[in-house]
Amino acid sequence: MKKNIMKKSMAAVSAIAMTASMMAGYVPGGTAQVFAASEEAGAYTDYSGGFPEKVTIQIPVYDRAFEGWNVTDNYYTRWIQSEFGDKYNVDVEYVAIGRSTEVQDYMQLIAAGNAPDIIFHYDMPQAVNYYGEGAMQPLDLDEIAYYAPSYYENMKDTIEKYGTLDGEHVFFFADREAIYYNNVTLIRQDWLDAVGAEMPTTREELEEVARKWKEAGLGTIGEILKVSSFIFEYPYFNESITTEEYVQYLDLNVAPFTWKPAEDYLRALNAEYNEGILDPEFYLRKDDESWKAQFVAGNVGTFKSYINSSTDVITSLLANNPDAKVAVMDPGAYGTGDGYYYEYPPYGMIMGMNSAASDEERAAVWMFLEWMNQPENLFYLQNGIEGETYTLDADGLAVPVADYDGEAKLSQNNNKDYWCLVQEVVDYGDEELNYKANLRTLAPEGYEELIEQAYNYAEADKEFGIITPIFTKVVESSSEYSADLNAMWQEFSTGCITCAPEEFDELYAEYCQEYLEAGYQDILDEKAEYFEEGSYIAE
Repeated sequence: MKKNIMKKSMAAVSAIAMTASMMAGYVPGGTAQVFAASEEAGAYTDYSGGFPEKVTIQIPVYDRAFEGWNVTDNYYTRWIQSEFGDKYNVDVEYVAIGRSTEVQDYMQLIAAGNAPDIIFHYDMPQAVNYYGEGAMQPLDLDEIAYYAPSYYENMKDTIEKYGTLDGEHVFFFADREAIYYNNVTLIRQDWLDAVGAEMPTTREELEEVARKWKEAGLGTIGEILKVSSFIFEYPYFNESITTEEYVQYLDLNVAPFTWKPAEDYLRALNAEYNEGILDPEFYLRKDDESWKAQFVAGNVGTFKSYINSSTDVITSLLANNPDAKVAVMDPGAYGTGDGYYYEYPPYGMIMGMNSAASDEERAAVWMFLEWMNQPENLFYLQNGIEGETYTLDADGLAVPVADYDGEAKLSQNNNKDYWCLVQEVVDYGDEELNYKANLRTLAPEGYEELIEQAYNYAEADKEFGIITPIFTKVVESSSEYSADLNAMWQEFSTGCITCAPEEFDELYAEYCQEYLEAGYQDILDEKAEYFEEGSYIAE
C-alpha cells in the first residue's frame, strides 16, 4: 500500500514539545513575570503591569447555536475578563461568528471595517482569501516572542514555515496534535442486523447494503450537498496520483470538479440516486444539522459528523426509535476502500492580525494568547472547576461530572471555541493518556465503543493521509473565482448526480468545459506555475 507522500515529520514529537514548552514558559505568579523576562525588553513597551489606558480587543468565537448558551457572555467569558482583562486593563470582547455562515459573516465584517482583531479560519485557502482582501497586517515575530514567549516558543517553527505569504509573515497558529477518531460516520447497526449484512468496507458494499435496506422498507444512504471544505474526493484516490496533481487540484475552497476522483464520486452518487438508495433530496441539505434531522427521523441509515460527549444525535434517535443501535462505519465504505483521507496540517486554527489593530491592541492580543497558553489557564478553560464540573482520576485526567448543569457548565464542545486559539485538541503530552481522556470527552455516555471503533479505523488507515499543499504565494485566481465556482459546483454536481445515467457523460463534459472557462483553468495554470518554481509546501 502506498505511503503518504506528504507526511509531516513533526507528529512524533509534537505532544511532548507542547507540554515541555508550556511548562518552560510558566512562571509562578502569572504572566506578568513572563512578559518582563525578554532580553529584548528595550525594543517594546512593557505592559506587564497593565496598560496605562484601557485597551479593547475583539476576539472571534464560533456561534454553534447551542440551545441555552450565550456564546459572547457566559461564565467563562466573564472569568477570562476577570482573570486576564481586569489584570491588564483590557476589555476582552467576543464577536460571534456563525459556524455555518463563517465566510459570509467575516466578509461582511471585513467590508464594513468591523472585523475582530483576530481573523481566523481552519482552512488555509480561505485564510489566504481574507489576506487577499487586505484584512491582515504583516507580523513582527520578535514582537510575538516578547509579549507571548511560551506561546511563540511552542509555535515558532510552525509560524516560520507555514505563516509566510509573498515573503511576509502573515499567519500565526494554534498547536495541533491531530486525532482522527472524533469525526465519524454513524451507521444504523440495527438496520445492518435486520437485513443480515456485515459492516461495508467499500462503496460497492455500502450500495449492496442500501439495496437490502430498500427492499426491507428501511431507508437510504445519507448525504448532503457539499458546499465548502472540499474533501469528498479523497476516498477515490489511488497510487497513480502524482504530487503535481495534488498541488494543482487539492483546494479546500474550490471543488476539483474536472479531476478524475471528483468524476468518480459524482458517477457513484448518480448511480445510487437513480437506483433509489441515496437520499432523494440530499441537495436540500447543506449542513450537518439538516442531515442529522434525516438520520434521527429514521429516513437515512448513515450520518457523518464530529462527535463528543454532549453529542445529542444518539439520544434524539433513541427518542424516536428506542430500539435503534448505532456503530461507526468503516471509512473505506465511502470509496474504493483504500483508506485515503484528508490529513490535517501540523497546526490548528490559522489566524491573522486585523490590519486595523493598533500597537496596543496587537500587544494585548499576544498577551492574551500567552495567558491562555499557561497550563493552569488552559486546563481551566477546557475543564472548568475541580470538584464541580470535573474530578481528577488516578492518572490525573479530568473526569467530567455527569449531568452538571450549574453556572460553570461548559459549552457542548467542551469550550473548544475559546481555547482553540492556542490548542486544537486537549493534550496531556502522552498518546495513551490522550486516548483515555478522549474516551470520556468524545464518547456520549455509554457509547465508548464508538470512539474505540473510530480509533481502530484511524490506526489502520493512518499511512494514507494526504495533506493539502500550501502555497507560499497567493493564488490570485483562486481568490478571484472561488465564489463563482462554488455556486457552479453546487449546481453542476447536483445536475450530474440527479440526471439519468445515460445523460451523465455528456452533461459532465459540458459542465467541465463551463467550469474551466469560468476560471478553473486559470487556477490550474497558476498552480502549475507555482509547482514548477517550487512555491509550495507539500509535507
